[in-house]
Order: sequence, then C-alpha cells, then structure tokens
Amino acid sequence: MPVIRAATLDDVPALLLIEQKAASAAHWTHEQYERRVVEGLILVAEEVAGEEPQEPGSIRGFVCARVVAGEWEIENIVVAEEMRRRGIADELLREFVRRARTQNATAVWLEVRESNVPARRLYEKHGFHESGRRRGYYGNPAEDAMVYVFRLT
Repeated sequence: MPVIRAATLDDVPALLLIEQKAASAAHWTHEQYERRVVEGLILVAEEVAGEEPQEPGSIRGFVCARVVAGEWEIENIVVAEEMRRRGIADELLREFVRRARTQNATAVWLEVRESNVPARRLYEKHGFHESGRRRGYYGNPAEDAMVYVFRLT
C-alpha cells in the first residue's frame, strides 16, 4: 500500500499528469496546484520501495483541500486510472479525515457528480452524508452535484 504524505511543489507535475487522464477530476492549472500546496493541503499516495529516492511517476493518487473558517472542503480526489480499485482513495480519505480531526476541523464538505456512484459509496463508507444538491453545477456533461458533509464535532 502506498505511503500517504503531504505534497511538495516538486509533486505538481505528477499531479497534473494523473489529473489530466481522469475525466471526472477537476482540471486545474500548474499555478492552482502550487497555490494549494502552499496555502491548503494536498496529500499524495506514493509507492515507496526501500530507501531509494522515488522516481517520477511514483505518485498514485492525491486529494486536494482547503480550509475556510474551521471547515475543510475536499476540492479534488484522484487516483491514477491504472491504480483504481486498490484501496488508494480509501487510504487518502482516511488520512485526510484524520488530519482534519487533529486540526480541530468542525466539518468536511465536498461536491460529487450525481452519477459518480463509486465516489459516493466511498464517501458514505467514511461517514459522509448527503446534505444537498447543486443543480447544473457540472458541465461537460451538464449534471447536478451532490453535496456531502462529514461532521467532526
């Protein structure tokens, strides 16, 4: 199982490579990822083999978030296509919630496409609950967003 760690600025090119291949991911610029590394939180799932320095491409997935007034918002969670269904998103989400708790967050929020049933099941498995709907939130194709919340207090 990969190691979960905070992203560094050096990880941004790998994040972009993974995200660009994921149709359902939010697509950001290099600068947006850099800003989130510095001002928010990005956790990465990285394959680690012994004590050797990791080669590019060892990042298997990531989760991006920001904090607003004690509440955290997951903005993007992506796993490399060839690594899906191996528990990586599960581990990323588990570590993310653990860190939110240690930072005294009161809640974690996210939006997800209504049709993204695997992601919705993942969130529900971790204790997230549907709290609303944003009509027409997504484009290409047009679709509603389901709003989920996980209360930490």
